[in-house]
Amino acid sequence: MDLRCCVKASSGKMLLLLLGIVILHAAALVLLFVSTIVSAWTTGSTSSSDLWNNCSTISGGYHCDPAYTGEWIQAVQALMILSIIFSFISLFLFFCQLFTLQKGGRFFVTGVFQILASLFVMSGAVIYTVMSPNWVPVSEAYGWAYILAWVAFPLALISGLIYVILRKRE
Repeated sequence: MDLRCCVKASSGKMLLLLLGIVILHAAALVLLFVSTIVSAWTTGSTSSSDLWNNCSTISGGYHCDPAYTGEWIQAVQALMILSIIFSFISLFLFFCQLFTLQKGGRFFVTGVFQILASLFVMSGAVIYTVMSPNWVPVSEAYGWAYILAWVAFPLALISGLIYVILRKRE
């Protein structure tokens, strides 16, 4: 009877661990979505820029130019989209492996896809950091969507590493 109690307690702990991992992964995925879509990578008093547009207030009107400044912004766009795709695939693979993986198996493929997603977002943010001074005015500061991209990087990396280490118990 004591053994059943311990097995159920262990099963409950594993369930909480899996729930925590899914919440961490979902948080990283949401941050990736928001940082890619929102137009607040750089902000200033009269302008804002993101991955898709460079907007400014001119003569009382709001004017946006598409992001056709060169290959670097397209590389950042592609890397951010790839990070979302790989993170989504990783979450899908996790749920598939959760029901098909044998006992004692590792979520290695899930972890690799999530680590790749983290490397893509890091690469995109680094390229934007290096190249954006050529595109946006010096008076602008980095916006909250840019910061979210940097926050998504360690969250995705940590969840990917947890997937690689995690073994299926039941």
